[in-house]
Amino acid sequence: MSNLQIILNVAVLLVFVGILYVMNKKHVKFSNRVFAGLGLGIVLGLGLHFIYGIDSEVLAKTTSWYNIIGTGYVKLLQMVAMPLVFISILIAFTKMKIGKNFGKMAALILAILIGTTAVSAAVGIFSATVFDLDATQILQGDAETARGQYLEEKTTGLAAPDLPTQIIELFPANPFLDLTGARSTSTIAVVIFSAFLGFAYLRVARKDEGTAATIKKGLDAIYVLVMGVVTIVLRLTPYGILAIMARTVATSDFGAIYNLGKFVIASYVALFIVLLVHLLILTLSGLNPFTYLKKSAETLLFAFTSRSSAGTLPMNIKTQTGRLGVSEGIANFSGSFGLSIGQNGCAGVYPAMLAIMIAPTVGINPLDPIFIITVIAVVAVSSFGVAGVGGGATFAAILVLSALDLPIALAGVLISVEPLIDMGRTALNVSGSMTAGVTTARITKELDTEMYNDKELGAQVADL
Repeated sequence: MSNLQIILNVAVLLVFVGILYVMNKKHVKFSNRVFAGLGLGIVLGLGLHFIYGIDSEVLAKTTSWYNIIGTGYVKLLQMVAMPLVFISILIAFTKMKIGKNFGKMAALILAILIGTTAVSAAVGIFSATVFDLDATQILQGDAETARGQYLEEKTTGLAAPDLPTQIIELFPANPFLDLTGARSTSTIAVVIFSAFLGFAYLRVARKDEGTAATIKKGLDAIYVLVMGVVTIVLRLTPYGILAIMARTVATSDFGAIYNLGKFVIASYVALFIVLLVHLLILTLSGLNPFTYLKKSAETLLFAFTSRSSAGTLPMNIKTQTGRLGVSEGIANFSGSFGLSIGQNGCAGVYPAMLAIMIAPTVGINPLDPIFIITVIAVVAVSSFGVAGVGGGATFAAILVLSALDLPIALAGVLISVEPLIDMGRTALNVSGSMTAGVTTARITKELDTEMYNDKELGAQVADL
């Protein structure tokens, strides 16, 4: 009977996929298809959850099949992320603008990313304090205990790297290895390698215009090819979101969410406040924050459902350049840097909240001003090199807790609600990188304000 149930469950998913396909054939707007995929995924996930329960073998096997579409889609996005970063930054150098403003642009992007991460840490501390969060109050089940033991064993003897060590890790000793995404800092390493090639191109352009023209023509051809692949993958977004949401809702432990409801609420309050900070930054830059929300909604929604900053990179860059009016160079740098540096949700809010929650278990007063300042500083420094894929928040938390000499095992107490919270964290990460890009473009006068202020949504993300 179980095999028949699995077949029926997969058939229902395929029926929903068929609905989205028909919507596509009828030329329904891409954004509407994305939201339709989200809604259908939630309905399907709730049905599976209440029919089978999260411990059901049928559900486990069903979601394995669903992963072919959901996880497969995210992997396709990750597949194009590194080639997109590499070729887009090189192309930006061939347009010359980036050569004139490179130092200022890079400094502004980094300052905004790291600065907002420090603010995010302060907001996380504020939220944890207001909601009176304490790790000792959380009842740990088998999953939480096992997760805590795993983290403790995995990080035995781990010392949080100091700032010079973290900076050294950013350099690409082997750029071909980094193009595979093998390290947590691979994206930044690829950015640096691409920048070196870009500066080399500018030197060639000054000395030999003929050779430079040949190089540019080749890069343009590769860029068109890579963007063609990106467009094909992005058109699969509604189907990917459908499968991802169905799996996420179906496997969510609603009982654990209820028991840890205070932490979930406190987390989303903190994430929302930081989003308001992003909108405030845009407002102070003289831009309409509601326009930003309207035009970035699809990208933030995908980040929310996929829980992958790296997977969202193509949509991130396309939204900045095709809807928000950001120049290609700035969009590619802000999107790429945002994958590994200054992730407001995963490297800012989350580790700070954990530190405040865990501090009382070792006799530290979480309201001690010195401790609070230390937490904010450690979070900002540790935000370098946080991987932009699932698990980045745990890695960031381990670094912060280790640096503060707090018990790492207690980072496992929230495993039951991790997927739910990680959705909001990832969306905030992506919003932070886009805010850095838009603000930097505005300051350096490389923002197309007419495109930004255009009341129309702009080009479809999958068709740019």
